[in-house]
Amino acid sequence: MESHIALSFHRAVAAVTRRVLEAHGHRVTGIEARHEQLFRLQAARQVDVLVSAWLPSSHDGYLAGYRDEVRVLAPHYEPYCLWAVPPYVSVEAVGEVADLTRPEVAARMTRAIDGINPGAGISRFSARMVTAYGLDQAGYTFAPGTEPGFIARVEQGIADREWFVIPLWRPQYLNRLHGLRAIAEPEGLLGAVDAAGPVIRREALDRVHPEALARLDALHLGNDGVEELDTMINADGLTPLQAADRYLASRPDLLP
Repeated sequence: MESHIALSFHRAVAAVTRRVLEAHGHRVTGIEARHEQLFRLQAARQVDVLVSAWLPSSHDGYLAGYRDEVRVLAPHYEPYCLWAVPPYVSVEAVGEVADLTRPEVAARMTRAIDGINPGAGISRFSARMVTAYGLDQAGYTFAPGTEPGFIARVEQGIADREWFVIPLWRPQYLNRLHGLRAIAEPEGLLGAVDAAGPVIRREALDRVHPEALARLDALHLGNDGVEELDTMINADGLTPLQAADRYLASRPDLLP
């Protein structure tokens, strides 16, 4: 049983993982769930492979209770969290998070900050930042939401040339599509650069073809590769498996 977090770029990486397993004779069934639920399912031995854990910053707390029961493979990419503004907001106006509290900036900026589901690292970190940087005193609020709502909010804001700040991460296709600009966060509340790799229950390792396991352990998509896949899904309208097939067709070394 393969499982992945219910976000589009996780679906993209899971689709590549699935194709690698299928190329070695595995029949793969999959489920998706929110962050915290998915890790609970793996801890309860209901899923064998989880795609993917961001360690150490975002998901370590979810994995800590059963860390000795699993093997984390080498990272497929190196994600990190960020806050970003649209490219038409100048760096002179907003270069770092603290600039959001400047009266002339706060007067122009939409102060409702929208996020994805509350279990995501970027949502937990962002909620903390609103207080830590005194943004709440300047009228800013943070509210988690759904991925479709989050994407629609960015798309509409860009279309309206609105001044807004968005909790984001790499890899995510919106970075590539809209040229969103990261702003500095000097307090380090957004965590470090993580390593994102599949998590496999140890009792399932013997059921995975050795060559498939070796290929998954050596697979490196990088942030650019995951964003390429994510763009195929969200901008080009491909399914995750269609995106994986197109990506893998141009990289024949990744499959036998």
